[in-house]
Amino acid sequence: MMPLTMARIGEENSIKKVGGKEETRQFLAKLGFVPGSHITIISEISGNVIVHVKESRVAISREMATKIIV
Repeated sequence: MMPLTMARIGEENSIKKVGGKEETRQFLAKLGFVPGSHITIISEISGNVIVHVKESRVAISREMATKIIV
């Protein structure tokens, strides 16, 4: 297991755990970041990460990405 920020671009991973405060976990869950979901990093721009999750592309900050364990 590792934070999403350590995953390689283009590699599909499965979300194992989402950490952080309750409000942060709820926000990420609404975007589709829930345990068991498959996620792929599309690109990384200025520390922000663009990911493919639940048939959508979502941009999240590096800080948020460190809370997602794959």
